[in-house]
Amino acid sequence: MHNNSIEKKSPFDILNIRFYIAFSLFFNSRFYYPIFTIMYLDYGLTISQFAILNAAWAATIVAAEVPSGALADVFGRRKLLVFAGFIMIVELSLIAFAPRGNLNLLFIIFLVNRILSGLAEAAASGADEALAYDSLKIEGMEDQWGRVLEVRIRYQSIAFIVTMITGAAIYDPVLVQKFLNLIGYDITVTQDMTLRIPLLLTLLMGAMTLYSALRMKDPEHGNAENIYEHVTVKNAFSITFNAGLWILKSPFALVIIATGLVFDGVIRMVITLGSQYYRMIDLPEASYGFIGAFIALLGFFIPRIALGMTGSKSPFFNLSVMSVITITALTGMSLFIPYWGLVFAFILFSGMYMNSFFISHYLHRITDSRHRATVLSFKGLFYNLSYGLIGIGYSLLITFSRINAGSSYPGIDPLLLENRIFADTFVWFPKVFILALVILVLFSFIILKRSSNLDMAVKNDLTHD
Repeated sequence: MHNNSIEKKSPFDILNIRFYIAFSLFFNSRFYYPIFTIMYLDYGLTISQFAILNAAWAATIVAAEVPSGALADVFGRRKLLVFAGFIMIVELSLIAFAPRGNLNLLFIIFLVNRILSGLAEAAASGADEALAYDSLKIEGMEDQWGRVLEVRIRYQSIAFIVTMITGAAIYDPVLVQKFLNLIGYDITVTQDMTLRIPLLLTLLMGAMTLYSALRMKDPEHGNAENIYEHVTVKNAFSITFNAGLWILKSPFALVIIATGLVFDGVIRMVITLGSQYYRMIDLPEASYGFIGAFIALLGFFIPRIALGMTGSKSPFFNLSVMSVITITALTGMSLFIPYWGLVFAFILFSGMYMNSFFISHYLHRITDSRHRATVLSFKGLFYNLSYGLIGIGYSLLITFSRINAGSSYPGIDPLLLENRIFADTFVWFPKVFILALVILVLFSFIILKRSSNLDMAVKNDLTHD
């Protein structure tokens, strides 16, 4: 007898999965990324104001990360994603159409932009993955999460290539002038004219982000009972507390988050300093956009390799591989080898892709639907705290080195002095990472001492709920 019901053969047959990938792609496609710092300066802001604005952005994420996860578990993940898409449109509209005459007003507008941007990041963080994973779980396809991650990262890599190259190109008035002349338009192009183009294109991405969020639906059980039906605002605090308590009582969850914290904080800080590193190894600034595009290409290959490793290797083996990759990259970068030092930067980005894939894969396996978004928000909170603390520590190290640099390098040119300070302080990254890794390994063995290995810990936590 012919069965009229069509069984899903692929996770991408699920509407939520398709729009989860679209949401991630559009939300992270920001054409101003390759010219992020100089765009602020061209608007008329100073470097110190730029630092203050980004500190406000990070502080907003830290403050809103966990509450946003609890709200997602209370009201539904879709509503948080719609909120994130709407806020993205508002925050981009503020600076895309901001007047440039009054610098005090301009700073306030950018400050509001940074706070709203942080709120959007916090709202989207965790809620998107939680909704997508639960959609798979209800269909009995949670084992396909690795495939979904791989495809999402691949498409985001394509988008990153496009935005990096396009964003830098359309910001350059000389290049835009040549293009317009080539197609027959006799228009004089200035920096004032190209200043807002990357923002306007990113605003379009914001509209697509909101559309993708609106197309998603909060997953329901087979009996059409919404998974948030019995959750109320009154127990939002209880959900947050219980999610934190669950992390503390789940050995493998603690190890996963601690592992991500150690790797993510150091790698992200080094990546933040990437343009200065490229300059130190004698790479021309014109090559930075293409370097970013090549790094995005790694997103095509590394997730597939990581997916195979999660299926055939133990978590401890995968941790060991990540450790070797990261130590090799940080040590090699600290040598500042002209031109060839770029290879070590590519190795570091490979470690970043692996870390992101492994943490998401293992954490979703052991987290139940009731507090998935909250747990992921705790992860994001710890990540940003780690990044912030490392940033503060590095700033203090730079300040201390600058104070003592006068006696160490007397009579040196100020620009060369800054480069020397950067090189002298950079060597602390592999040292700090190795120390943190040793502490992580000791912590892991202590916390998992009742389990024979990490795989047993996974099994215990999977059967705990």
